[in-house]
Amino acid sequence: MLNVNLRAPALLAARVGSIMVEQGTGGSIVTVASAAALAPLREHYSYCASKAGLVMATKVLALELGQYGVRANSVCPTVVLTEMGQRVWGEETKAAPMLARIPLGRFAIPQEVSSTVLWLASDAASMISGVDLPVDGGYTMG
Repeated sequence: MLNVNLRAPALLAARVGSIMVEQGTGGSIVTVASAAALAPLREHYSYCASKAGLVMATKVLALELGQYGVRANSVCPTVVLTEMGQRVWGEETKAAPMLARIPLGRFAIPQEVSSTVLWLASDAASMISGVDLPVDGGYTMG
């Protein structure tokens, strides 16, 4: 869990950031963490810890690389209805308690996450760095 959710993306983001610094053109790094990095889930100890670690690693990159014009942000989605998301959360009895905690009453679709990533990577978000942005229908607000 730590290798897949924290180590690999953190090392990749750091390497990409160092290349951006070498090139001298700035840039934007966007990691995909999880709402579980911001709000704990029972029986998800390793998952929550690994995603929270990725959020903090991204913030450190934002702090260290900002002076070179490199921004770094994390997107923190709730359950996303990818193929795997549908397999894991598609059963109504499993989904119902989680859906009850999301004020919008639904899970995310992949395009909602990818659109957020594209926006954070674009010049439209040129003053945003060090942010962990929930894409969660209000789940993490309380």
